[in-house]
Amino acid sequence: MFKIMASSRLLSLANLFILAIAFHLVSVNGMFSDNMYIGWGAHHSWMQGNDLQLVLDQSSGSGVQSKGAFLFGSIQMQIKLVPGNSAGTVTAYYLSSTGDKHDEIDFEFLGNVSGHPYIIHTNIFTQGAGGREQQFYPWFDPTADYHNYTIHWNPSAVVWYVDDIPIRVYKNYQSQGILYPNAQGMGVYSSLWNADNWATRGGLDKIDWTNAPFIAKYRNFAPRACPWYGPGSISHCAAPTPNNWYTSPEYSQLSYAKQGQMNWVRNNYMIYDYCKDTTRFNGQIPGECFKPQF
Repeated sequence: MFKIMASSRLLSLANLFILAIAFHLVSVNGMFSDNMYIGWGAHHSWMQGNDLQLVLDQSSGSGVQSKGAFLFGSIQMQIKLVPGNSAGTVTAYYLSSTGDKHDEIDFEFLGNVSGHPYIIHTNIFTQGAGGREQQFYPWFDPTADYHNYTIHWNPSAVVWYVDDIPIRVYKNYQSQGILYPNAQGMGVYSSLWNADNWATRGGLDKIDWTNAPFIAKYRNFAPRACPWYGPGSISHCAAPTPNNWYTSPEYSQLSYAKQGQMNWVRNNYMIYDYCKDTTRFNGQIPGECFKPQF
């Protein structure tokens, strides 16, 4: 009996290790110029090969977007955030559809005065409704080197990863009346902009333009995702086929190891969770907050 249990435990550990390796090998290795274009602020930003640089100064910020849209997959970007006194700046990296009833999945990095940590701000919109913010302090200096930020999105869940460590999950409970982003293709966007009316201490800390230009650096972007060609993509991209690798069972739920990593982040670095903000919702907490998210 002991041998059987030990063998089963070793097999489970081996499977977890293999899955972790498999996910890790879903690396981002693409050309910005093949996948994206500068939508605004082109006069002072640049894109070449694997590298991108967005700039904010008193003339304007800048932003890029993907040439196509996607429905499900893994979207990764390596980013080195604005160093020094970045108060009032926001570096946004997100997926979004278009229209009033848009879906959206967000990473936003809220700048701060020198010596204080950035805030990693996450949110998700479904059918135009957001208000699902969760915020974290990074456990590293995001300005000292590039770090990998991943939005993993499939028919079962959305997972936000930082350097392969999950920090948040939003599961699909559409069958129970909770909206989920699974029927609109989303483009990939990133921008660097002036948000000093709210970004740092609720707008108390303004941008110090003597530190301009503010520069965010990017490298190695390539979506590993299902292309969106219109409504026909809804069934095509959700079909459990070998090409739709993200629909395989190992991506439907976090492994125990990944759950442990996420709990570590949330126990030590989470600073805001909309699900616990009873004052904001007058006690009417959104329905998904009462359901398991991993």
